[in-house]
Amino acid sequence: MNRELEYMFVQSARVWIPDAEEVWKSAELAKDYKNDDASLQLMLEDGTTIDHKLDPKTKNLPYLRNPDILVGENDLTALSYLHEPAVLHNLKVRFIDSKLIYTYCGIVLVAINPYETLPIYGTDIINAYSGQNMGDMDPHIFAVAEEAYKQMARDERNQSIIVSGESGAGKTVSAKYAMRYFATVSGSASEANVEEKVLASNPIMEAIGNAKTTRNDNSSRFGKYIEIGFDNRYRIIGANMRTYLLEKSRVVFQADEERNYHIFYQLCASANQPEFKNLRLSTANDFLYTRQGRSPVIEGIDDAKELRTTRHAFTLLGINESYQIGLFQVLAAILHLGNVEIKDRDSDSSLIAPNNRHLTAFCELVGVTYQDMSQWLCHRKLKTATETYIKPLPRLQATNARDALSKHIYAKLFSWIVEHVNKALVTNVKQHSFIGVLDIYGFETFEINSFEQFCINYANEKLQQQFNMHVFKLEQEEYMKEQIPWTLIDFYDNQPCINLIEAKMGILDLLDEECKMPKGSDDSWAQKLYNTHLKTCSLFEKPRMSNRAFIIQHFADKVEYQCEGFLEKNKDTVNEEQIHVLKASKKFDLLVELFQDEEKATTPTGQVPGTGGRTRLSIKPDKGRDTSSKEHKKTVGCQFRNSLQMLMETLNATTPHYVRCIKPNDFKLAFSFDPKRAVQQLRACGVLETIRISAAGFPSRWTYQEFFSRYRVLMKQKDVLPDRKLTCKNVLEKLVQDQDKYQFGKTKIFFRAGQVAYLEKLRADKLRAACIRIQKTIRCWLARKKYLRQRSAAITIQRFTRGYQARCLAKFMRRTQAATIIQKYQRMCVERKRFRQKQAAALAMQTILRAYMARQKYQALLREHKAVIIQKHVRGWLARCWYKRCLEAIVYLQCCIRRMRAKRELKKLKIEARSVEHFKKLNKGMENKIMQLQRKIDEQNKDNRVISERLVSLESSYASESERMRGELGRLRGVEEDAKNKTNQVSSLLEELEKLRKELSVTQQEKKTIEDWAQKYRDEMEKMVSELKDQNGLLKKEKDDLNRMIQEQSQQMTEKMTRAIAQETQQLETDLNEERSRYQNLLTEHLRLEEKYDDLKEELAHSTNVSKPGHRRTDSTHSSNESEYTYNSEYAELEDGSRVGEDVTRGMDTSLTLKLQKRVTELEQEKQSLRNELENREEQFQRARARDDAQFRKARGAELEYESLKRQELESENKKLRHDLAEMRQSLLGGAAAGAGAPGSPAYKVLLDQLNASCEELEVRKEEVLILRSQLVSQKEAVHHKETMTEPSVFAQDVNKLKDADELKQAYVGLKDTNRLLEQQLQAQRRTYDSEVESLRGELQNVKEENNRQQQLLAQNLQLPPEARIEASLQHEITRLTNENLELMADDPTASREARVIILRRMVDLMEQLEKQDRTIRKLKKQLKVYSKRIGEMGAGHTEGQTSPGQMVEEPIHPVNIPRREKDFQGMLEYKKEDEMKLVKNLILELKPRGVAVNLIPGLPAYILFMCLRHADYVNDDQKVRTLLTSTINSIKKILKKRGDDFETVSFWLANTCRFLHCLKQYSGDEAFMKHNTSRQNEHCLSNFDLAEYRQVISDLAIQIYQQLVKCMENILQPMIVSGMLEHETIQGVSGVKPTGLRKRTSSIADEGTYTLDSILRQLSAFHSTMCQHGTDPELIKQVVKQLFYIIGAVTLNNLLLRKDMCSWSKGMQIRYNVSQLEEWLRDKGLMNCGAKETLEPLIQAAQLLQVKKKTDEDAEAICSMCHALTTAQIVKVLNLYTPVNEFEERVSVAFIRTIQTRLRDRCESPQLLMDTKMIYPVTFPFSPSSLALETIQIPTSLNLSFLTRV
Repeated sequence: MNRELEYMFVQSARVWIPDAEEVWKSAELAKDYKNDDASLQLMLEDGTTIDHKLDPKTKNLPYLRNPDILVGENDLTALSYLHEPAVLHNLKVRFIDSKLIYTYCGIVLVAINPYETLPIYGTDIINAYSGQNMGDMDPHIFAVAEEAYKQMARDERNQSIIVSGESGAGKTVSAKYAMRYFATVSGSASEANVEEKVLASNPIMEAIGNAKTTRNDNSSRFGKYIEIGFDNRYRIIGANMRTYLLEKSRVVFQADEERNYHIFYQLCASANQPEFKNLRLSTANDFLYTRQGRSPVIEGIDDAKELRTTRHAFTLLGINESYQIGLFQVLAAILHLGNVEIKDRDSDSSLIAPNNRHLTAFCELVGVTYQDMSQWLCHRKLKTATETYIKPLPRLQATNARDALSKHIYAKLFSWIVEHVNKALVTNVKQHSFIGVLDIYGFETFEINSFEQFCINYANEKLQQQFNMHVFKLEQEEYMKEQIPWTLIDFYDNQPCINLIEAKMGILDLLDEECKMPKGSDDSWAQKLYNTHLKTCSLFEKPRMSNRAFIIQHFADKVEYQCEGFLEKNKDTVNEEQIHVLKASKKFDLLVELFQDEEKATTPTGQVPGTGGRTRLSIKPDKGRDTSSKEHKKTVGCQFRNSLQMLMETLNATTPHYVRCIKPNDFKLAFSFDPKRAVQQLRACGVLETIRISAAGFPSRWTYQEFFSRYRVLMKQKDVLPDRKLTCKNVLEKLVQDQDKYQFGKTKIFFRAGQVAYLEKLRADKLRAACIRIQKTIRCWLARKKYLRQRSAAITIQRFTRGYQARCLAKFMRRTQAATIIQKYQRMCVERKRFRQKQAAALAMQTILRAYMARQKYQALLREHKAVIIQKHVRGWLARCWYKRCLEAIVYLQCCIRRMRAKRELKKLKIEARSVEHFKKLNKGMENKIMQLQRKIDEQNKDNRVISERLVSLESSYASESERMRGELGRLRGVEEDAKNKTNQVSSLLEELEKLRKELSVTQQEKKTIEDWAQKYRDEMEKMVSELKDQNGLLKKEKDDLNRMIQEQSQQMTEKMTRAIAQETQQLETDLNEERSRYQNLLTEHLRLEEKYDDLKEELAHSTNVSKPGHRRTDSTHSSNESEYTYNSEYAELEDGSRVGEDVTRGMDTSLTLKLQKRVTELEQEKQSLRNELENREEQFQRARARDDAQFRKARGAELEYESLKRQELESENKKLRHDLAEMRQSLLGGAAAGAGAPGSPAYKVLLDQLNASCEELEVRKEEVLILRSQLVSQKEAVHHKETMTEPSVFAQDVNKLKDADELKQAYVGLKDTNRLLEQQLQAQRRTYDSEVESLRGELQNVKEENNRQQQLLAQNLQLPPEARIEASLQHEITRLTNENLELMADDPTASREARVIILRRMVDLMEQLEKQDRTIRKLKKQLKVYSKRIGEMGAGHTEGQTSPGQMVEEPIHPVNIPRREKDFQGMLEYKKEDEMKLVKNLILELKPRGVAVNLIPGLPAYILFMCLRHADYVNDDQKVRTLLTSTINSIKKILKKRGDDFETVSFWLANTCRFLHCLKQYSGDEAFMKHNTSRQNEHCLSNFDLAEYRQVISDLAIQIYQQLVKCMENILQPMIVSGMLEHETIQGVSGVKPTGLRKRTSSIADEGTYTLDSILRQLSAFHSTMCQHGTDPELIKQVVKQLFYIIGAVTLNNLLLRKDMCSWSKGMQIRYNVSQLEEWLRDKGLMNCGAKETLEPLIQAAQLLQVKKKTDEDAEAICSMCHALTTAQIVKVLNLYTPVNEFEERVSVAFIRTIQTRLRDRCESPQLLMDTKMIYPVTFPFSPSSLALETIQIPTSLNLSFLTRV
């Protein structure tokens, strides 16, 4: 423990310290705490440092703060540190920052009054909480109500909801919302709208029992317990109300800023109404009883409107108008009575002035005399044992008597209203269970506390005791269930305080005793209290400065009570003579009714026992007692104690649920939190006691999986075991040394208070260390990057600097080098001269010396050389002799060894010659050579191709150039000819020129004249043109301006018109959708009313049938079907019986012969039709086969050659191998060594094994050779065409070379061709592999479906007689072959050749069946002849019925043209009128959708019904048309009502109804629907009737089915959505598990029964596939998917908005991933354009909102622009609910949320928080014509529609 304290109380640890203003203040440790420290150095949040002294005795450390991650939790018990400051801070954060008014505290719901209307109580919120677990959603009053409702239904135990709190805390509103929830969720069991009556009682009770106080504008001044009764189906059947301790004193007195009961002000505000004129009312300021508080008006409340609401509630509860006026008369009379002024007559008497206006009004309203009332208001009758006398009253006592009368009248009126409300809420239905809602006053303490506060606090003491025992019991049950060692927890027991009040000689007992005393007073009663309890009870104290008060130590606080008025209020006396006067009223019956049976009252307010069967405890005097006997009249205290005791018995018999209402401040400020007031109420209402009890045990509880998920980071890999429980045990033993700090239960781990915070700190430290390490690495990486950049920059600078320095150095070095060179050369010249002189002298000396030495050396070398020559020749001769001898010996030895090795090698080569490895080794070098030759040939081919291309280009350029030169040459020759001709013309032209010169001179003169005139004209014209140009320019400018203006106006008009048209179109579409939605909603309501009408009819019929003895009603459908079946079976039995009788009497039945003859005729017709069909199919097959053969011939040439070559080679090889094998066996079996080589001997086995291996190797080798040869042949043919087009000469040369080459080159060519072919085949295989796999999958699916159909048909055929089996199988085979042939004709012919071969084989089988059928027909003909002969022999007396055998035989031959008539079917089905019910029964009522969807064409029932309808139209039978359509519609409704929850049934009939509707449109004859019809289909249109009205009816039916389908799918998906979209972790490890409280929270870890996202996707796929199988229109499927996605998005978003634990960054990632999976599903199904994705936009934006940054103004702007699909309320709600899962995340600041609200202020949108999950998009049924011809439809025998005849 000390180690943990030292670990927790370290520097920067945060603690709570007491504070006078804020109750508790947060501080932070400035340094670590040591065990011997006497004080703590703390730093406050404002930076101030203080020294916190510790108690030297206890050394109690301050409370530790919870980690920030736990702050704001839904359940206070989820806090690791459970103490007062933690609770207060958590409530404050939730209330102020998150605007959340509800918080759990274990089993208690803490509700803080926001003093503001919040949008969290709508029907959408109720629907969201309905059916949810209490811990799964955010805390709410609806969650408590749902938990009570659920436990009532599950545990069969009555429930109660106890709502308590101070005045103004919101008790009444909470109780009202709880009752509203029950009324909305459960509904009523009858049509009396009981739930509306229950809710209507609220405004009545608020009007007569609520008033404005200084703390609350609508404070309940009485306690009430409402029992809401339910039947065995848990629907509301009624209610009953009990009231407690009405504050009657408020009628006559109100403090400042308070009001009387609301009803008085409502009457005064409506005084000007005509019906209230006789009440003589005016404003509230004119009456004493309503003006004392000086606050007659409540801001924002319209009293006149409230009165209308109250009167409407009275009417709804059955209190008629006359009674209402009577009630208002009594209330007005009370107001007038309060204004009656009583004056002093003398000191001991008083009087009322005559003709007092208000008393007169009072007497007229209540119907009494003025004199009697004025007499007994100022006098009192006293009775003694002997006489009675009248005593005058002084003015003060008379005024008190007047006020007492007013209070008594109001109390009686209150009781009467409660009694009649109970009567209106009680029904005759037996009550199965109930839920009680207790709205009772909380603990109260004021400056002056009187009798009312004493009773209130007494009641709260009893309730607190019950609450403590219940909490303690739940804790114990939890520990026992988890098998945790249970130690008694010391909790506060307030039984001593209760004994002080109610025990014998307690406060109430002494008070009642003092009331019985003749001269009892408050002072004497106080003295008795002091004498009795002051020294004996520690909870009772006496104030120091008062003798008329006492102090009681309650569970919440000490309260000082003033004794003044206790006796008077406890007696509650009224002048009986005044009551007698009122009873004597003859004009006002209601007043008499109020007072006539006072003795029968059963509650403190005078209620009578209800009729619901419950016994009420009487708290008024018994009926037989005299009310005037004071000694027998029960006091108010006694009455209250008895009623409270009965209440406690009721609560103890139920399961309680607690709601504690908290008042945040005394000034009614919205979302303002006063810590002092909150702490007072938390202490008073028992919340802190709950915390204390929880903290005394193990308040923190985790499941093993949750603990493992949360604290996995604290474990090492070796600690993780498969058993989670063992893993958690091992880890906790290491982390927490003290074993008492935790306990292991069966399913949970229990922790002491503070241990979770300790573990959280360990986890945070571990994560912080990991984060620091990550940061260190990242910062290192960033620093290194920065360093590298700086280093690179430094190197660059250094490079340039060093470059400059190097250049300077180089310049210096060059100069230095130049100087050095100059010096070098100068010095060189000097030294060279000196050197040359010395050299010349040295050379001369050396020459002489060296010449002498050379001559000496030469002589010596000459002598040595001659000696060596002599030695060489001698040694060479000796060596040659030795070498020859050795060589001969070695050659001989090598010959011997090589001979031996050659023999071995020969043997080895003989063995290896047969193996593949030998060939591979031989070919290894050949392959390399082949590859080299291949590369060489490729290079030559490439060069030749380049040269050929260059040659072709040169030839083309040469040809074009030659052509151009030839053209130029021809042109030049033509020019030459022209020049010759023109030379001859020169002379003639010269003469002509002279003549022209003369004419020119004349012309020039004329020209000059004309030019002068022209110049003058030109000047004039230019002037005129300039003027015209100016004018034209002005006109153009004006024109341009006008055009521009016109264009601008036109553009503006166009844009305006476009916008107007777009807006109009959008508005029209919106109106259309709204109208369509409204219409469909009306249809839904109509359907609901129809169903209700049918249910009422059934109930009426049931009640009628029940009254008849011995009759039991069955289902209508069943009974009708049963009767029809009975009739048919009886008819069949009767027919069979008559047939048997005829056989017995006559021996032979003529009808049998006729049937056989008819059967033979039908078989002949069927045979002929089958033959014709077979011939057609054969012709089609032959044509298709010829076409396929022509297409396959070229492509399959190589394969056919390969197959033939392979077959030939294999045949020859097999023959050879058989021959060799036979010879070898013979050789083995024969010969001299027969015994040694016999079968079974070792030698034989060895040889046989070798032979088999050789055969296998040879087969493999031959297979490879065959493949190579065939591929070579096919490759040559395939490549020949291509290469002849590109390289004919080169290829020919290559082939010629190869032909002349040896075997190696031939092998090379074959290998090259083989490689090319293999590459092509490999690529082709890769390309076709995927398509083959897909086709095989499709074929597999088709085979499965075909198998199912075959099995069903086989089962059906087995039930048929043998003759009918062949007919059915032939018909099925022809249909199937036709369908397959049509499909193959549409596919690629190259891919269907094998299938066509199979079809041909099936055709052959069909021919065989036809032959068998022919034999059967011939056999039947023979039997028919025999029967005909017998009939002829028996023909005496039956000549009219005889038929010759010839006629019998020839009759089947007549209908030769029957197949021709079958081809001319009109697509109609004929039925008899009496078969209509059978048709509807077999086709609709008894049809199984699954079998039809799998085996038959989609929409077959719709086609059959329409074909029947066509025949009725064809014969012009309007009655038949009407009855058929009516029966169809009613039957569909009937089957949907019966099986409306079956998705397949609803989907099936939606598809068929739509198809029937489309058929009615397609064949209606309207041109709009006939555009897509064929000519044959147009001939089938209806001719006699216009069924447009029925089309509308069927369209309405389709809409109803669609809505029912949506509801059915919604019911299936609803349980999956929240679990799959929110709770399940699709991406494992992203979300963190936070600590939870006592409330059960759904775990995000998938259990076995938990729904996941895959469950949703599978269900959607199942929906989609089923609708596709049923043939639903694709457009309709898109609408269904869009509706489903809207439901998914709406439900998910609504739960997200109501669950604080789901609003985190990691959950946003999970949601976005789940949405992406839904989009991927849409993409796979091809539904991306159906609008479903757009319906998820609000959810997507909410997920993005959880993940974006939420700090700066830029973030706020981004959020506002991003979340356009979310409302402002939803955005703010998500931001308020955002909860960090780890300490590294930050909360959203209040300022940021305010910024968002400011930016979104101008949005025009609905304030609704949740999306409407019940909204259904209006559905449309686009016309979808069918291409199926009606005349081709076959009716399966499985439908049992043999009575239909094709026409």
